[in-house]
Amino acid sequence: MRLADLSWPDVAERAAAGAVLAVPVGATEQHGPHLPLSTDTDIALALCDRLSDERPDVLVAPAVAFGSSGEHAGFAGTLSIGQAATELLLVELGRSAAETFTRLLFVSAHGGNAAPVARAVARLRAESRDVEVFQPHWDGDPHAGRPETALQLALRPNAVRMDRAVAGDRRPLGEVLPLLLNGGVRAVTATGVLGDPTPATASEGVALLDRLVVDLASRVARWCSATGSELSTPGEVVPR
Repeated sequence: MRLADLSWPDVAERAAAGAVLAVPVGATEQHGPHLPLSTDTDIALALCDRLSDERPDVLVAPAVAFGSSGEHAGFAGTLSIGQAATELLLVELGRSAAETFTRLLFVSAHGGNAAPVARAVARLRAESRDVEVFQPHWDGDPHAGRPETALQLALRPNAVRMDRAVAGDRRPLGEVLPLLLNGGVRAVTATGVLGDPTPATASEGVALLDRLVVDLASRVARWCSATGSELSTPGEVVPR
């Protein structure tokens, strides 16, 4: 169930019954010549929607479609608000949400958001708010490659241009990370792709999405049954 589809009395009733607010946190940034700029946001929203399908106590907030995407500067259409603004946005959003909900879940599908999300979560927890974060991760290509392409083929096939899909830089992430940190994605690949999206299929995407939803649902189940001292720490930075 999506929060924005409800009236305030409906939300108040659900919140009083213990509803969790799930906030999809994405980005608007390049994902190669074949994927839409909304890719990270689409994935975060899909995970939240699927979680809500499995857990009626989860309400899905409107997605945060802008984040820290400075590493993708130089590619047309990328819109970044930077780390400081992303952190502040999530802190203020969390404070506001806590007026209604006792539990707040951030689902962040953009690796560049990891640091500001972690800081925002730490600050909200320090203010005694019950906040959790889930950052999906997978093996293989880190950005606009096979996994993300497969996910979009499963989620929004009409938005994927496989006729434009080309392999990008296929070196291991550890090898190119210093270049990425110093000069951004543009310094590594002219296409914006890290990996090779051409073998991706929708069936792979369905399987990966199913696994991520299982991981997310398991995290939320543990969280909802845990005491505050047992909450997990925010996840590590995973470039995407």
